[in-house]
Formats: sequence, structure tokens, C-alpha cells
Amino acid sequence: MVTAQPSPSGPHGSAPDESRPHRSAPDDGGAQRIDLVLEGGGVKGIALAGALEVLEERGYSVNRVAGSSAGAIAGALITAGIPASTMVQILRETDYRRFQDGPFWTRFLLGKAISILLHNGVYRGKYLTSWLTQQLQAHGDREWTGTFADLLYRDPDPERELPPSQLFRLVITASDLSAGRLRFLPRDAEAFGIDPSQLRVVDAVRASVSIPLVFRPAKWKNAFGRTAWLVDGGLLSNFPVSVFDLPAGQSPRWPTFGIKLSARPEADFGIANRITGPLSFGKAVLDTVTGFHDRLHIDASHSLARTIFIDTAAVRPTKFDLSEADHDLLYESGRQAATDFLDGTETREPWDFERYVARYRSPDPS
Repeated sequence: MVTAQPSPSGPHGSAPDESRPHRSAPDDGGAQRIDLVLEGGGVKGIALAGALEVLEERGYSVNRVAGSSAGAIAGALITAGIPASTMVQILRETDYRRFQDGPFWTRFLLGKAISILLHNGVYRGKYLTSWLTQQLQAHGDREWTGTFADLLYRDPDPERELPPSQLFRLVITASDLSAGRLRFLPRDAEAFGIDPSQLRVVDAVRASVSIPLVFRPAKWKNAFGRTAWLVDGGLLSNFPVSVFDLPAGQSPRWPTFGIKLSARPEADFGIANRITGPLSFGKAVLDTVTGFHDRLHIDASHSLARTIFIDTAAVRPTKFDLSEADHDLLYESGRQAATDFLDGTETREPWDFERYVARYRSPDPS
């Protein structure tokens, strides 16, 4: 249990550069700076890694990352300085079956039901936490200490004063069931009596990956000493695409790319639910509740134009026994989706930041 020991904005990330108002801001090494928002998707993280590998090959440099669940894991790896190609290798070699770390009797259906009744979830999540800690220590920056103090954000404009919500390079979402709200970590760590810079990255990720009923909720203490129950950030927002956006009318210096683990919608962002009985009705209610927040933001911010859609429907988020063919499918789907996004297809224009700004982020849309 975590005990006591910032809505970010921007990639739209910061005040406009007046001399070059519509160009991506290069980082110190000359790469093109981007912010990323990564959707959660259980074991589908290798699809995110495939897309990130293409962006890396094309010369993009990751500035900040927001994500939930699998997106939180990928975000932790990226911001720790781990190259996308190494991330691909890590996720290919990971045995996801070990994430199923419940008591031996949870191998059976009755045991799973008992574990849910006793602990509100089947698996402990301890192996996932130790696995992520090991990867960050083995492959991350040498100076890595494991807290968000490692991920303080330094804007390329040294004179720009950052508000508390923009102090960190990684933003992880978790659903706080006790408070009935979405938490942005580490910004909201103070609600739990924790200095945001002292929150452990793996603790924030553990809360975000707690798929309801599959993993036990993360139990923290709030600032009043009461138990807070944290679960998968995707329950309230699986794709916080606007988390780095500046207010309307302010031009970004560099783009935010969203990477979503679903096929590009043809008409709108919603998912059609076929209702034939009580079970499908219940699923439709859940899908509508969990997806409405994200659809609202995407519709409002025209984010379809900056989102990479990866069709991963063939693999379930909780398919822990991924085959080699599953790995290949997810990885190649991620690479192809990113390539199509950047280069364009017969039905989609290639990515162009200046055109995007002119259409959606210009101070004067006319």
C-alpha cells in the first residue's frame, strides 16, 4: 500500500515560437520534438512499441508522454531513456503469463471467483511491478532512481515559467474509485499525501494497469488517512488525448501524436454496439461509459488528424499467453499504422504539421 513518504497542458506543449510559428521544435540533437498520448490495451503494448520505433527511425524525439495501462508502461520505458528498438526486444521477450500471479487456486474458475470476492481482483500485480522495475534499472538512464524526480520537465525555452501541472515528462492516469474521479499522476500525488517528485514511477504504473476484476486494485492512503482504491485509468479515460493541449487559439511549437489501439473509425469515434440481450446490453453500457470521456475530447479537438490508429482487434487485452504470431501481428500492425500515418494512404493525407496547425490550431481559423 502506498502511503505518504500536476491537468498537464502543452504540445501542443508551450507558448508559440514567433519566429517559426508552425514548425516542430528540434531538440538538442536536431530531432523533431513530439509529445505522445498512448492508449491502454492490456498485453498489446508491443503494437505501441512498433509505432514508436517508426517515429524514432523518422527522426522524432519524444518530449513528454501521457498514458494509461499499457500506455503507462510504454511511457515509463520511453521517458526512462529506453530506445523504441530496445522496448520492442523487451516486450517480445516478456512472458506475460507470469503477470498472472494469483494464488495457485486462481488457475480454476471457482478460484478466480473467490479471489474477486475476497480481493476485488484475481492477480496480485506484484510480478508486473518487479518486472517493470527490473527493465527500468537494466535499460534506463544510469542516473535513474525510480521516482518522478528523474522525470522533471525542462522546457526548451529557459525563460518559460512552468505551472505545477507541467513539471514532469510522464503523466499516468488512474481511476480513483473512492473519489469517483480520474487522477493524473504524479500531479495528483498530493491528494495522497505524497510529494509528486517522490512518487515511484512503478507505483503509478501499477495503479494504472489494474484492470478491474483482473488485477487487484492498488490501495493507497489519501491525505486524510483513508484507503483509496485505484484501478485502470482506462475506466474513465483510456486515451487522454488533450492532456498536453494549449487553450484554443494558441499555436503549438510541436505536435502531439496520439497512438490508439483500435482501427480508425469511418464515421465517428464511437463504437457500434449490437444489443441482442442482457449481456450485450450490459457490455454496451460499459463501453459507452468508459468511452464517452475520450470521444468528447477527440470530437472537440479534431484529434483524429493527429492520431495513429492501430488495428489490434484480433488480440484480447488479457490474452496473457501471446503466441509468436500474436507478437508479430501486433508489432507489424504498429509499424504499418505509423508508416501510413506519416506517409499517407489512398484515403488519408500524409502528416504535415504546418497543415494541421493551419486547420485546427491557428489563432484565426478563417
